[in-house]
Amino acid sequence: MRQIQVFLNHTKKLKVGILLYKERKVFFEYDKDFLKSSFELSPYKLPLKEGLFECKDMTFEGLWGVFNDSLPDGWGRLLLDRHLRKLGINLHEVSVLERLAYVGQFGMGALSYEPQSIREEIGLDKIILDDLAEFSEAILKGKSEELLDELLTLGGSSGGARPKVLIQLDKQREQIIHGSRVLQEGFSHWMVKFASSVDGKEIGAVEYAYSLMARDAGLDMPKTTLLHDKKGAYFACERFDRIGEKRVHMQTVSGLIHSDFRYPSLDYDDLLTLSLHITKSVLEQKKVFRLACFNLFSHNRDDHAKNFSFVMNEKGVWSFSPVYDITFSSGPGGEHSTMYLGEGKNPSSEQLLKLAEKHHIKDGSKIIIEVKRSIEKWKEFAKTAAISKGLTSSIDKVLKGL
Repeated sequence: MRQIQVFLNHTKKLKVGILLYKERKVFFEYDKDFLKSSFELSPYKLPLKEGLFECKDMTFEGLWGVFNDSLPDGWGRLLLDRHLRKLGINLHEVSVLERLAYVGQFGMGALSYEPQSIREEIGLDKIILDDLAEFSEAILKGKSEELLDELLTLGGSSGGARPKVLIQLDKQREQIIHGSRVLQEGFSHWMVKFASSVDGKEIGAVEYAYSLMARDAGLDMPKTTLLHDKKGAYFACERFDRIGEKRVHMQTVSGLIHSDFRYPSLDYDDLLTLSLHITKSVLEQKKVFRLACFNLFSHNRDDHAKNFSFVMNEKGVWSFSPVYDITFSSGPGGEHSTMYLGEGKNPSSEQLLKLAEKHHIKDGSKIIIEVKRSIEKWKEFAKTAAISKGLTSSIDKVLKGL
């Protein structure tokens, strides 16, 4: 594949432009009609102007971050690679454009790509979470490829290391149907996560308890729940890149500024500056500061550049996205992936107060106190999530030491 068309799907489908692939280099040109819009999809790396752009940055295999955000990483990429190998395709010959063609209209956010690669019809008549969790674990360990294509269809466009599927869930949170189908009446779009090979059995319950704690701390947290099957309970959250059947354009900080999330290089100082610059809103900047406080006091150290996003509305206005991937975690070497004024191993309220002062957040002390109060209620949230006493206590000890 040498070229692919890019579309933005908001209230109506707009052609954004064309991506070209030649001699292992990627080029892009905006559609003339799209240039008349006010949609700065990638304000820092792909400004809205005429001409042919060449991506000389190799952070994402020569692809701009705004399009790379459409591609799966971790679990989703593993599934697609296994699928392509099964078809006898040499992965070294698969270009980034061909990967985008497989994503097609099923990617996260509001961008879609044409022509779309042909997808196989889902073979599952009914979604059984226990089965998907079991076969996800087997695929991770390389022991089985059963349900590989079904899992690829259900979750192959999502990012992150943990296995996940995209579903539709009814209002009573009892009926589950396939997320790639047309949205059914009474349903909304959700994501369900399973444990990876290195996760504990209660990983879903912990993330659910953290979602309750984050909401109590004033963070903009999507709806969450634990979906129970015969063998396990699985964390599920409502997707914020879908509002009904409407799609929402989003960019991770990683894609926005071309920061490789695999290498810790971001600081909350940078994130607060970026937030004010792109949103032009002090209120949105405060959301970032509150999240920085929460991540510090809740020991959420896997706070890399792909775990922060901004969303753009139909008027082209940016805001900080609802939070996601909030859970008890250790970053690289036990340090935060995003530093606090250069401190990653043992950040404290001292760094938070300095950040608040530097960015003129007048009620920084108040926000710190509010977040701390919610963290102190950890055992209440753990009890609601039915987490074992042993794990509750071990996490509590760490949180009390922060």
